[in-house]
Amino acid sequence: MDAGSSTAGPLRIVICPWLAFGHLLPYLELAERLASRGHRVAFVSTPRNLARLPPPASPCSVDLVALQLPRVDGLPEGAESTNDVPDEMRELHWKAFDGLAAPFADFLAAACADDGRRPHWIIADCFHHWAAAAALDHKVPCAVLLPTAAMLAAAPRQQPLGSKPVEAAAAASVLGQAAAAVRLAVPSYERDDVAPAYADDCASGMSIAQRWFLAKERCTVLAIRSCVEWEPETFPLVEALLGKPVVPLGLLPPSADGGRRRAAGSSEDHVTLRWLEEQPPDSVVYIALGSEVPLSIEQVHELALGLELAGTRFLWALRKPAGAVVGNNDDDTLPPGFRDCTRGHGLVTMGWVPQISILAHAAVGAFLTHCGRNSLIEGLLFGHPLVMLPIFGDQGPNARQMEAKKVGLQVARDDDDGSFDRHGVATAVRAVMVDGEARRGFVANAIKMQAIVADKERHERYIDGFVQQLRSYLQATDDLTTATPNSS
Repeated sequence: MDAGSSTAGPLRIVICPWLAFGHLLPYLELAERLASRGHRVAFVSTPRNLARLPPPASPCSVDLVALQLPRVDGLPEGAESTNDVPDEMRELHWKAFDGLAAPFADFLAAACADDGRRPHWIIADCFHHWAAAAALDHKVPCAVLLPTAAMLAAAPRQQPLGSKPVEAAAAASVLGQAAAAVRLAVPSYERDDVAPAYADDCASGMSIAQRWFLAKERCTVLAIRSCVEWEPETFPLVEALLGKPVVPLGLLPPSADGGRRRAAGSSEDHVTLRWLEEQPPDSVVYIALGSEVPLSIEQVHELALGLELAGTRFLWALRKPAGAVVGNNDDDTLPPGFRDCTRGHGLVTMGWVPQISILAHAAVGAFLTHCGRNSLIEGLLFGHPLVMLPIFGDQGPNARQMEAKKVGLQVARDDDDGSFDRHGVATAVRAVMVDGEARRGFVANAIKMQAIVADKERHERYIDGFVQQLRSYLQATDDLTTATPNSS
C-alpha cells in the first residue's frame, strides 16, 4: 500500500461544491458529517463564499480552502456566488468559474507532493470538469455529485447523459422505465428552458452540459444526495442511465431545531417568528421561491393577487424581482394596495429569514415552494404539504415527482410559455390549505415523506455506507497496485 492510500485510518477528502449556496450549505453539511467521523476534510470555494458560510453546528475539523476567483471583465467585484450575479451576467460567472482550474490544480499538486496531505478522494460538484481532470492527472479518485434522480430521468435525450454511447436496446429499456416512472410529460416551456444548457455558442465558451459530460467522464464514481426511499420511481434508473457506479449520500437533512442556520442570525427574535406567534396553528402558508432565479415583477403581482384571492394567512419571503430598481421601496414590487388589503393576515418580508425556524413553527400549515432539493427536504422534514411553483433546473421534475406522491399540488401553468395567473395560485393554495378532504390527503402523504426525511439514523447509515464505498475502492486499487505476477 503506498503512502497516499488508506483503508483503515482517517481519510483525507477534498470537497468542491458549485458556487451557489444551495450547493455550498448541504455539502458543508456533508463535510462536517465526514469530519465528525474522524476524517480530514478540505472544503474548497472562493474567499467571499467561505466568509459567508454560517458557523459549524458542532466543533469539527473542516479546513476551509480559499481559491481566488479570477477577474473577468464585466463581472462585478465580489460576485462569487450565483446569488451575486444578475441573470445577464451568468456566462461571465461561468467563465470565472472555469478560471479556477489553474489555482485548484496548484492546490492539488502541492497537497499530492506531501504524503501526509495527499487526498484519498476528491468530491466535486457536477460542473467541476477541471477538478475531475486534476484528480485524474494526480491519480486521485474522484466522486462527482449529481442532481436529483428526477432531473436525470427527465433530461433531454438528444444529448447523451454520458459521453459514451449506451447500447441501443439497453438504453431504450432504461428510458422506457424512466418515462413510466415519471408518468408526466415534460411541458414545452421546460424543454425550451433547458435547451440553452446544451449551447456551446456562449460567452463562457463551454455549455453547462459539456461541463457535466466532462466531469462525468473523468470521475471514478458518482454520488447523489438522494436515496431510494426518497425517489423510488427514478433513483433505481440512475446508474443504468449514466453507466457508472452511483453511491447514495442520503438526504443530508438539516437539524430540525434550526442547527447552523439558527446560529447564522438571531432567529429567535426575528420579525417573522414574532408574527407567527400571533397566528393560529396550521393557519399560515409560508412562501419562499429560492434565491437563484427571481420572478419578474409581473409574476410577483400574479402571485400576490393569488394569495389575496385565496384569503389564507401567509408569510412571504420575497426576493427583489428581476427588473426591479435597486433601492426602490419594497412596496413598489407589490400590486398597489396589496399590503393594506392583506394587513393582519399576511406578512411580506425581504432579506434573510430563518427558514428552518419558520418551517418548524406550529402556525405554518403549508409551504409554497419552487421545489429546489433543499427546500423540499426542509419542508417535508416538518411534514408540510406543498404548493408547488417550480421555476428552473431540477425544480420541474422534482415537483412532478412530489405531485405524483400526492404531497401537494402544482400551480397550473400554460404548457407553452410557463405563465401562471392569480386564479391558478388561489386554486392551489385553497386546495392545500382550505379544502378539508384534499388537505387531509396532502397532509397524510407529507407525513409519510416526513418519516423518511426525519429518520436521522437512516441518513447516518447512508454516510457510513458512502465512506465504506470510498474505502472499498481504495482497497481494490491497493490490491491491484501491490499484486505481482507469479514468475515461476
